[in-house]
Parts: sequence; structure tokens; C-alpha cells
Amino acid sequence: MRAVFDWLDHRAGFRTIRHHLLDEKLPAGTGWWFTFGSLLLFGLTLQVVTGTLLAMFYAPTPDHAWDSVRYITTEVRGGQLLRGLHHWGASLVVVTAVLHLIRVVFFGSYRAPRELNWIVGLVLLHVILAFGLTGYLLPWDQRAYWATVVTINISKLTPVVGEWLAGLLRGGPDIGALTLTRWYAVHVLVLPPVLFGLTGLHLYLMRRHGISGPITPKAGDAQTFFPYQAARDLTVALVAGIALAVFAWQGAPPLEPPADPTSSDYIPRPEWYFLGLFELLKYFPGRLEIVGAIIIPGVVMTLLALLPWLDRARTRGLRERRVLLGVFATGLVSITTLTVLGAMDKPPSSGAEWNVREQAGAVLIQTGTCATCHTAAGVAGPIEPVRVTRPRDWVASHLADPEMIAPGLRPVPPTDPHDVSAILAALARGRSGSPLPAANDDGDLAVLFNRHCLRCHVLGPVGGTEGPGLTGIGMEQDVAMIVRQMTVPRELKPDGDMPAFGDKLTPEQMTALARWLQGR
Repeated sequence: MRAVFDWLDHRAGFRTIRHHLLDEKLPAGTGWWFTFGSLLLFGLTLQVVTGTLLAMFYAPTPDHAWDSVRYITTEVRGGQLLRGLHHWGASLVVVTAVLHLIRVVFFGSYRAPRELNWIVGLVLLHVILAFGLTGYLLPWDQRAYWATVVTINISKLTPVVGEWLAGLLRGGPDIGALTLTRWYAVHVLVLPPVLFGLTGLHLYLMRRHGISGPITPKAGDAQTFFPYQAARDLTVALVAGIALAVFAWQGAPPLEPPADPTSSDYIPRPEWYFLGLFELLKYFPGRLEIVGAIIIPGVVMTLLALLPWLDRARTRGLRERRVLLGVFATGLVSITTLTVLGAMDKPPSSGAEWNVREQAGAVLIQTGTCATCHTAAGVAGPIEPVRVTRPRDWVASHLADPEMIAPGLRPVPPTDPHDVSAILAALARGRSGSPLPAANDDGDLAVLFNRHCLRCHVLGPVGGTEGPGLTGIGMEQDVAMIVRQMTVPRELKPDGDMPAFGDKLTPEQMTALARWLQGR
């Protein structure tokens, strides 16, 4: 066996490589605090591997992106675990990168001659955040789409080049196919080689100057990286890997309904590591938004970049750097507080109950226009939203003109435009895995409300804004008054624009709607 190793060493020099990798001398006292760099390398490697496997099943187009992610989650063997590993692995990378940065600051490892490596590390942190930002859009669900809308709107605040930068991120006048393709290309083609190059440079500079070691030099001889520090690094990586596997076993966060650019009631939420900035923007509304979005983050990153030159202490001792470390700790606490506040400030859940528009659409799918053809004995089979693969535009066109796919075979009148929006909303909700609610009298009233009232009045999270909101109206008015407003609205408000509904709804329907609104 030795002869084989001698042959390999003569041809490839593997013993020299092994010596270079494993026999590095470390300062005495180097311990667990110095494992974050190796843990970060482990996390980045995991992201590259899982991301490559996910890319084999992903289709970066608006028509297929959401379906491909759902296919990975529900159909690919181990796909849910794979997606979970990639999702939680991203959080591991961000947390570890921040911990590594904190360790470097408190140990003074940014000081000469390691200034350049400090700058490279900060650039690496931005690349990691860019991975999270570009990857967030790829599922093409509601959360991804609207968070990206917010991101692009923030980019417009950049002085001088704001509009140009927003156009570059969009790839066109609106967020669509070019946006998704462009962000996917950056995520899988542009950022990885940048990451590899910066990581290689970071490791080279670290080996060139050596690690800083403890703040106060310890007595004793220097130890080699293997086996002592290597054992610590391996232990930390194993613990992190087991924790990731436990989280990933439950999968990534549920896939929300497909992206709907026409939705006006969705409240966007970024990933947790952007919540601090998201919360900061709330304190700088209107014209001051540039302060929270650009100026404060820019000042913070500039001060971090200048840290090696701002630190004028003679040594790395904590006492000599107490003012600088105090400012850094204050900034760290501020960012943490903003992140916690952002996490606590959750919008009303949009997934607990079907809103009135979705409920109306579910009824129309099961018993209304769709059921004319889509039944077990009909021209087309029953609709299962989770299996609907046609894009939104195709479904909308089919509803507007049912004969588009088979002239003369489906002589069904075109669907009311308000019914179309309800059906599309119900399909989107059903495709996310929520079962259709049973069609009943409550659903029939939701259909009536959707057709005649929802275009002007808000009920719950959806509706128009031309008329007053009707959520909780039952606490203000009785059934008779609500019926009267539908029957003779001009008698109650002569200067109002609300039309009378006596020629559109029967007295029984208006009474039933009024009673239904009492419970809303």
C-alpha cells in the first residue's frame, strides 16, 4: 500500500497538499471560538450541493416555476427534505457568517496585517445576502413575488441611478418572466463563481498571515490544525448538520399560492435576515424612506469597512478598545432588536380562512359555471386545483371564452368578469394545498356578494375602496337597515353613488345577504 501512496505522491504531490492543509501551526489557546469559519464553509458547501440538485428539477419561467417547486416538494423522492435542507441551510449560513464577523471584531482579528482579509470577508457577507435575496423569488409564490416588489421599490431610492437599477433588476417594465430569469441566472451563474473566488482569496489570506489566536497570547507551543482544531471543526459541523436534518425533516415553509400581480391585499414579508431593515423602514416614511433604506445601512457598512483604520488601540485588549467595542455592541443590539420587532409584527394570517372572493370562486368551481362541463359525467373531468398546471392567463381566457379550446363543443356563456377573478383566486389558493370548502348556502351568498358588492366594498382582506368597508357592519346596523341601504340607498345618502339593487337582487336575496353580513 505504501508503494501506491508513494506513486501518487510522486505524480500528484498529495503528501505536500495534505501537509499544507492539515499541518498548519495555530497559536496556543486556539479553541472553539475559531470554529465559525469552518462551519461557514460547511454551510456554503451544503448550499452548493443542495442548490445544484434543486436546479435539476426547477424551471425558471413564471408558467412553470411554482409548479416545479411544488413538484419537487410533493413528487420528487426526498424532494421535501432537499428543499428543507436548502432553506434552513441558508439561515445557517447567515447566522454563522454574522457570528464569525462578531468573533473577528471582538478578538481584533481585523487589525494589521489582516485588513484586506477583513474587507474580503465583508464582501463575502454581501454575496451571501445576495444569494438569499435572489433565491427568495424563485418559488414564484405570493410571498416571493411581493417581497421582490418591495426590494425593487427600495432600489429606486438609490441616488442618481435608482431608476436604472430598478430596471436592471426587473429586466423590463414590469416584474415578470425576464425578472425571474435574470434573478435565477444571477443566483446560479453569477454569484457562485464570485463566492468561490472570494472564499479562495479569504482562505489564502488567512493562511498567508495566519489566524490571530486568542486576544491575550497563551503560554505553550503552537499546535497543528490536525487533529485538535480539526476535531473541533468536525464536531461543530456534525452538530449543525444534525440540527439542519431535524428542521429539514419538517420541510421548508409551505408554498403559498402562485404569484398574483393583480392581488391588492397581500402584505409582503421578507426572510428573517432582512426583517431588521424591513422594520427600520417603518420609522422613516415618505421622503425619509431613503434614510432607512440607503443612508443608515450605507453608514453602518462604511464604518465596518473602515474598522481596521478606526481602531487606534495599541493592542487587541478589550479594555483598550472598549469605546469601539461599545459602539459595535450597540449597533448589534439595535439590529437584533429591529429583527425581533419585525418578527413580532406579523400581518393578519391570510391562510387561516378562505376570504370571500376565494370562497365564491370555490363555489363556482364546484357548482357554478365550471361545473357545467367539469363533472365526472361532463365533457371535462372535475377540477382539482392542486393538479391545474395551466398558467393563470390561459385559465382566464378559457373562462372568458369557454369555446377557445374546442369550438362548438362547449357552448357555455362567457363567465362574468367578477366570477373570473374569484375562480382564479380559488384555484391559486387550492393549488397551494388548501382543500376547497364545501359548497353551501354560505358559499352561494359569497358568490352574490362577489358579483354585486365586492367591487366597491372591502370585506375582510379583499374588496374595492370606493364604498365604505363592510367588515363588522353587523355591529353597527341591523338587518333591516342593511336591506334598506341596498334597496333605496339614495334616500339614506342623497349625494352617494351607490345604485339600488332592487332590479338585480330579490328581496329574499337581499335579506339573506344582510343576515350573512351580520356574521362578518
